[in-house]
Amino acid sequence: MECKNIIQKILHVTVMKSAIRVLTLCFLFLFTGFYSLSAQIKIYIETDLEGVSGVYNFTQTREKGSPENLKACEYFMGDLAAVVRGLRDGGATEILVLDGHGNQAMIPDLMIAGAKYITGLPRPQNGTWNIDKTYSGMVLFGFHAMNGTADGVLCHTQSSESENKYWYNGVESGEIAQSASVAGYFGVPAILVTGDEATCREAKKFLGDAVITVATKKGLARESAVLYPFEETRKALYEGAKKSIAAIPKCKPYIMETPVKVKEEYLEKAPSTIMPRLVTIEKVIENPLHLFD
Repeated sequence: MECKNIIQKILHVTVMKSAIRVLTLCFLFLFTGFYSLSAQIKIYIETDLEGVSGVYNFTQTREKGSPENLKACEYFMGDLAAVVRGLRDGGATEILVLDGHGNQAMIPDLMIAGAKYITGLPRPQNGTWNIDKTYSGMVLFGFHAMNGTADGVLCHTQSSESENKYWYNGVESGEIAQSASVAGYFGVPAILVTGDEATCREAKKFLGDAVITVATKKGLARESAVLYPFEETRKALYEGAKKSIAAIPKCKPYIMETPVKVKEEYLEKAPSTIMPRLVTIEKVIENPLHLFD
């Protein structure tokens, strides 16, 4: 009898342990499933035009509405579609695209589903279109190298006509660092940069090796390039965008030490003078949100 009771107790304990294991596994499964469904991966895309496939001449980017510009904007939308698809397939749950080119590049009837798009000027200084800490990562799409880059296609920093140059805390920086520093202020890392090979090289220098880069062409000089077929670049853009979602944990926000010591140089052209005058401005700003005050 005693032996029978012992066996029953052992069986009872065994069954209870098995039941606990099953319940634990069920709980973990349900929790993991709920987390994966509720996790939000918001991506902010800031765009430019110079780094897009097939773009290599300033007539394509400066002269709004010209045949060359309209065609370049079509190239822009094709590249952008590949990136949006890649981000979505990589796991992005929300994508906001900001048209960052000076005279704008968006063609509304070529927008694909899967993102929201902001274009048109002027814009309010504050609003829901701004990047903030709710974003998981930033994409710098169609960017270009900083002014003075020998092999940078259409290289410039803010203005290619006044030849602007910027230094922050003594480091000469281009638009990649400018945009990444604003995102970095909110703790958001740049996860993908697209443009020519010089742009990709500059991105790695400022943002680190973890950032995904996709080259759309190879610069020979400021307005000449080795162009890659669209079929190849758009496949690479899709794959790079998809890969960038997985790279989010490895990418670090680009942080500028504050307060920021700023030096700016540009050429000022006056009607009464033949040669433009070099203007230098130095100041200290509180943080990267005031880079262009």
